[in-house]
Amino acid sequence: MFFRQKKSGNRRYLQIVENRWEDGRSKQRVIATLGRLDQLQQSRQLEGLLRSGARFCESVLLLAAHQRGETTEMRTRSIGPAMIFERLWQQTGCQQVIDRLLEGRKFEFPVERAVFLTVLHRLFPSGSDRAAEKWKATIDVGGMEGLQLHHLYRAMAWLGEVLADDQQFAATPFAPRCTKDLIEEDLFAFRRDLFTSLDLVFFDTTSIYFEGEGGETLGHHGHSKDHRPDLKQMVVAAVLDGEGRPVCCELWPGNTTDVTTLVPIVDRLRRRFSIGRICIVADRGMISAKTIDELESPQRRWQYILGARMRKQKEVSAEVLSRGGRYQTVHPPRRRQKDPSPLKVKEVVVEGRRYVVCLNDEQARKDAHDRQSIVASLRDQLKQGDKSLVGNRGYRKYLKPIAGRLAVDEAKIKAEARYDGKWVLRTNTDLPAADVALKYKQLWMVEHVFRSTKSILETRPIWHKCDATIRGHVFCSFLALVLRKELEDRLESAGHKLEWADVTRDLMNLQYVEVEQEGKRFLLRSEAQGTCGRVFAAAGVALPPTVQQIEAP
Repeated sequence: MFFRQKKSGNRRYLQIVENRWEDGRSKQRVIATLGRLDQLQQSRQLEGLLRSGARFCESVLLLAAHQRGETTEMRTRSIGPAMIFERLWQQTGCQQVIDRLLEGRKFEFPVERAVFLTVLHRLFPSGSDRAAEKWKATIDVGGMEGLQLHHLYRAMAWLGEVLADDQQFAATPFAPRCTKDLIEEDLFAFRRDLFTSLDLVFFDTTSIYFEGEGGETLGHHGHSKDHRPDLKQMVVAAVLDGEGRPVCCELWPGNTTDVTTLVPIVDRLRRRFSIGRICIVADRGMISAKTIDELESPQRRWQYILGARMRKQKEVSAEVLSRGGRYQTVHPPRRRQKDPSPLKVKEVVVEGRRYVVCLNDEQARKDAHDRQSIVASLRDQLKQGDKSLVGNRGYRKYLKPIAGRLAVDEAKIKAEARYDGKWVLRTNTDLPAADVALKYKQLWMVEHVFRSTKSILETRPIWHKCDATIRGHVFCSFLALVLRKELEDRLESAGHKLEWADVTRDLMNLQYVEVEQEGKRFLLRSEAQGTCGRVFAAAGVALPPTVQQIEAP
């Protein structure tokens, strides 16, 4: 039943109406007409009626009393994070896989719960394990009673624990097989029905610097993508399938270079996940003559789509980009904001080596405009002196020394225009040039996922001293990435495109307030605001009741 306003002439009447199902359709029936709405409001009869009825609804009275400050508030906890991600933790197989691997291990604390807490923390404020242990008090998660910081450390050490020698069959030269590898393999098997095959593999890396010493063997100085060469670091790689779903992560010493990792990793993928034919899609940091020789060797013959270094590879800059030929339009210029970015492609073959040149006219115009702005600013700066310009990387590429002074390098400006809006791919597939370009653009989607979750993958600060706990600490971030991708896929399937910051904020704001009134204790749920309703529906989780009585401790 519900209230309804009924308009008659210039007057409005308040009615009580019910919905009934008759003859296969819903019909409304007026139970009573209470009178003119303006008179009921002026005489306060409506308020009296509602107060009288509220006596028979304890929940309404309790909420009203709480709003008036007449209840004793005990504590407040966020319930959104655990309710959503506990369901995904189970449905992705994470809980089942970890529980199975823990069989026979006699830990005196719930290791799976400790791992889940750490993973959940990565999805929200993130940070150290010490911060996760403190954060536990602000959320409502089952089975966390008695968990302390040293339990989290021991759980991390178990995840990064090196396996026995007879289980090192697929180890890389850079890192041993650990418990985390078994979890990845079991998760892949758990979701195997979702994979027709792992034909397409995207591979990308990032570096994570350490606040401390960086463990026993992982912390080394190397090429820092965080621009912190003064600190030791480790390298974290993520392998994703064609849909952007995480398959596994790799953790290496910080002095491991990208170009040396691709072949060992794909060898390992084939052995770990029993895959046959595979096409590797990777960025230009992975390409080298030796790598391509390995990929094309008779014992491998793997297909690949690799980004080429346009400026550093002489064959690309001198041969590929200078070849003529007509571009094929893949995507025309955009008419609407949501249209795909414009794309043209052409194929170039140099002594049997196949390249695909890709052109985005929209990006080309932006590149030209940016360069013009830099050069115009550079000319103005040169009028005031040239000493301060040498250290500016944006300016330095367009400068040359003439008679002891710096001047604008006009030839360099003209040469740079050749690269506007372009990227070049090297491939040995027989896919049409347009498909090669589109497959590579999927890597950008994966890189977007990688960048958007970099705060998850970084998981700083890392103060652990042992390699095992460091590996476990970072692997929890990989499991967080698994849960995030699962939720984002479900939201997309439901037609929702939500900002991740909005999702996490709204879930944290969904709370239970524990109150006491007249010797009884209750949980009062806050209103589900913002994205909450859509997130709960996409995850298949029902919102809890607004008021729930609980037993006093």
